[in-house]
Amino acid sequence: MNIARRLSLAAAILSTALTAAAPLVAQDGLAGAYLAARVAAHANDYRAAADYFSAAVVRDPDNAVLLEYAITAQVGLGNFDAAGPLADRMGSLKTDSQVAAIVRLVRRLKAGDYAAANAGLAEDKLVGQLVDRLVNAWVEVALGRFSQARTAFDAITANDDTRAFGLYHSALALASVGDFEAADAIFSGTASGPVPLTRRGVIAHVEILSQLDRNQDAIALIEQTFGTTSDPEFAALAERLKAGEVLAFDLVKSPTDGLAEVFYTVAGVLRGEAADAFTLIFARSAEYLRPDDVDQILLTASILESQGQYDLATAAYQRVPPVDPSFHVAEIGRATALARAGKTEAAIEVLQQLGRTHGDLPSVQVALGDRLRSEERYAEAAAAYGRAIDLLGDPKPGQWPIYYSRGISHERIGDWDKAEADFREALTLQPDQPEVLNYLGYSYVDKGQNLDEALDMIKRAVAARPDDGYITDSLGWAYYKMGRYQEAVAPMEKAAQLEAVDPIVNDHLGDVYWAVGRTLEARFQWRRALSFGPEEKDAQRIRRKLEVGLDQVLKEEGAPPLREANAAAADK
Repeated sequence: MNIARRLSLAAAILSTALTAAAPLVAQDGLAGAYLAARVAAHANDYRAAADYFSAAVVRDPDNAVLLEYAITAQVGLGNFDAAGPLADRMGSLKTDSQVAAIVRLVRRLKAGDYAAANAGLAEDKLVGQLVDRLVNAWVEVALGRFSQARTAFDAITANDDTRAFGLYHSALALASVGDFEAADAIFSGTASGPVPLTRRGVIAHVEILSQLDRNQDAIALIEQTFGTTSDPEFAALAERLKAGEVLAFDLVKSPTDGLAEVFYTVAGVLRGEAADAFTLIFARSAEYLRPDDVDQILLTASILESQGQYDLATAAYQRVPPVDPSFHVAEIGRATALARAGKTEAAIEVLQQLGRTHGDLPSVQVALGDRLRSEERYAEAAAAYGRAIDLLGDPKPGQWPIYYSRGISHERIGDWDKAEADFREALTLQPDQPEVLNYLGYSYVDKGQNLDEALDMIKRAVAARPDDGYITDSLGWAYYKMGRYQEAVAPMEKAAQLEAVDPIVNDHLGDVYWAVGRTLEARFQWRRALSFGPEEKDAQRIRRKLEVGLDQVLKEEGAPPLREANAAAADK
């Protein structure tokens, strides 16, 4: 079992413990506070949960379950000072928990009480040997016992499951005490074979190479890893290196930074593999130990955002200073959190302001375009995408989404020539992209243009994504628009199965049934479509079809009746 799986399993165990029902001693007023707290905890509402569980703990201070919930809520808020006494109280009870042990550990580390931290590692049970051993190794560094630290890191490296972690942290520890040659030997793979490098690992290695007067090698590492990057942080590093500046090694400036990196590393492994509530414990621990580290702030913010805690996420994103190279990343994240909280105008204002300060970054213009497009401000969105395209220069395959998004924006404002050109460019960059094939093919079908090419595009899209109901709907609709009604039935029925509550798909199936003479089934589908809340314009048309039938509606719209379309198709 690999380490990610082991950590995920440990997370699942704790997550279950944090959400399981627990027996309560019946006390006046306790049940109400407990139930309210449970509701808040289930919703990841850390503020409310902290208040309610604190009230419950006051009434039942020896209840381990209440203590654990209260600790978890306080850690979710990043409130280790409030969580500390609760964790100490829980430690004095016979029943303890991982989250309480982690709180006690990181508070000891933050205070520089390394002897107590080492003693705690011996008595407290954390996630497992990886965290315990990494923390122990960094504590030995902090105590100035580097020989023991090397032994501890080597033991981690000797295990295949934890080898990469041991090498990475060993290199950081060596660099933190000035042994850049040994650190480079690990990162370059000459000491123990290749080390998989994360973004932070590349930054560390770049700084180490610069300390060794090897700026050209550092520049080559950036280009080899990221190519010609528009990432402000690496672009700035490359410029400084080219200017001959010797970069300081500041990814890990102290043993406390190294200890924070342990929790950040584990949080990164858990992200997407375990419950967010559990991952947040490690992210908050890293942030508590090193509150000014922007990567750790961004990780915490992204977890809170995924939990729907948009106010907490927004507050976290706002902690990134404007001078930081990742400020634009934080502001884009803040805008997303605001939008998800329903504050769409505030989100757009954040991105517009970012465009004034960081408008030379394509990612900023794309983010602004995406947000404007989601609000149906298509002309403004198209302009933002256009600025991004201009900044990027010669089109590259990975840029197809920008042309696609601009094409959608142009199509929505009725500028079909520009939309078609963008869709064509997107397909030039990514010829088999199913979303673009479907959108352009469906548009052609809806306009009655290039029907043979449109049908081919949609078939290719369906082949790429056979279980996508909307793309399958496009295939059925293409057959319908071409007068090939019998061929439309099967794909349209499948689309309705895949997107069972979509009003448009069900409406389309009703039209296809009507076209092949299955009028009772057609009316049934139209009624289903109405029940799923279509837009009012579509609802009016469906109600009219139920009153007079599709043929009459087409006649009223100036389109030929279906029998004429059928005859025209038969004549071919």
